[in-house]
Amino acid sequence: LSTVRGVRAASSEELLARVLVHLDRFLALGTTTVEAKSGYGLSLAEELKCLEVLAAADREHPVRVVPTFLGAHEVPSEFRGRKADYVRLVCDEMLPAVAERGLARYFDAFVEAHVFDIEEGRRMSRRAQELGLGVRLHVDQLTQLGGAELAAELGAASADHLENVSERGIEALAAAGVVPVLCPVVPLYLRQQQEAPARRMIQAGLAPAVATDFNPGSCYLQSLPETMSWAALRYSMSAAECLVAATLNAACSLGLGDQVGSLEPGKRADFVLLDVPNHLHLVYELGRNPARTVVIDGRVAQEPEADA
Repeated sequence: LSTVRGVRAASSEELLARVLVHLDRFLALGTTTVEAKSGYGLSLAEELKCLEVLAAADREHPVRVVPTFLGAHEVPSEFRGRKADYVRLVCDEMLPAVAERGLARYFDAFVEAHVFDIEEGRRMSRRAQELGLGVRLHVDQLTQLGGAELAAELGAASADHLENVSERGIEALAAAGVVPVLCPVVPLYLRQQQEAPARRMIQAGLAPAVATDFNPGSCYLQSLPETMSWAALRYSMSAAECLVAATLNAACSLGLGDQVGSLEPGKRADFVLLDVPNHLHLVYELGRNPARTVVIDGRVAQEPEADA
């Protein structure tokens, strides 16, 4: 909520300048596409402002920005004790405005007992789908609430976090073809012991993606290579599994699997030249940026200087 206050006090120009700096850093670390969520405005005007900033950033920066409307991130202070009114605001005003302006590809909600419960998440997500938006959900991060089952029921594009997902939830995600987006560094930041059961997900036939979850509250990290290393360390994923999770699986979770995420005829030429002897070193070495040349759409977008 402190970030909400900061975002509300900032102008669009100030926010755009900050976003462009962050995109520069993502690019230098080898990222060519990001999913960027709103969710720190929590009012109609402020959420639209944030999404318009993301649209401007996508136009101005070579890194591809996929916008997600996370209007159901938290209950804003002015609605404390009136959560039902805020859910109505999201459904009746915010979602229609976002959809009408074409400012987001997806809707996302933080489904936890202390924020939005299963029924509230279902109601807002169904409304988003009625308006033509895809759905992604923060689920089963802090408690085993049944959020994974909700994501499966909705046919969501992704279910994010999942540290406390149940066996039934894993099976539901697999049956529905939902991509689990795992954020291995978040429990480190939050000093939590519970890990997402990545190996069990893979055994069940799921294709997990890994993400930085770069945000001001629970993971201020922009390095996808370092995130891959932590996925290997914390989830016992192989180097190859981490590589696919950070590229093709992530692209598929965004509906871009036919465009990016692998080098194949007909796809966009997004790739990174790395200063590593082989793919095993992508997860073996911590703390150094291995990206040297970053190519987006067949054009060199970044050539970082070699380490001294």
